Amino acid sequence: METIGFLELNSIAKGMEVADCVLKTAEVKLVFSRAGCPGKYYLLFTGEVAAVQESIDAGCRLGGQFVVDHCVIPRVHPQVISAIHSATMLDNMRAIGVMEFFSVTASVYAADAAAKAADVQLLDVRLGTGIGGKSFVVLTGEVAAVSEAVSCGISTPNAEGMVVSSVVIPGPHPELLDALM
Repeated sequence: METIGFLELNSIAKGMEVADCVLKTAEVKLVFSRAGCPGKYYLLFTGEVAAVQESIDAGCRLGGQFVVDHCVIPRVHPQVISAIHSATMLDNMRAIGVMEFFSVTASVYAADAAAKAADVQLLDVRLGTGIGGKSFVVLTGEVAAVSEAVSCGISTPNAEGMVVSSVVIPGPHPELLDALM
């Protein structure tokens, strides 16, 4: 498993400058670098722990007052990055859990904690674009596993004060599933 670094800034121009700095500081690989709502900039990259930490530190120094939040997650659960890239639909969903946050960074932490806490499948980690800067995580599994994963996800110290709402829906209606994805 890889280490990820994530930076959330409230300036698009500064975000682009920070992205360049992060990539030049240490040997890290860019997963994405993009503008989002409302005028934020998101940067996700991977690499060895020391390289990611060095790049985060440099990015935070350069970003200064524009850094909203940041994180380094060693041994990130592999589902996190794939769920960020695209939503995944499964044929048989027994329950779904949704965790909604004010911070994009809180969703990344919560998705990792949830995937590590229980036997669930991350379906989507939506990072602030087109939803006013909020973010959310959708996951599925058995009801008990989804409940445990959601509980762990919203209880990470990094999500403190950032949780908007969370729900567990046992046996979701098929039309709801279609609408989610």
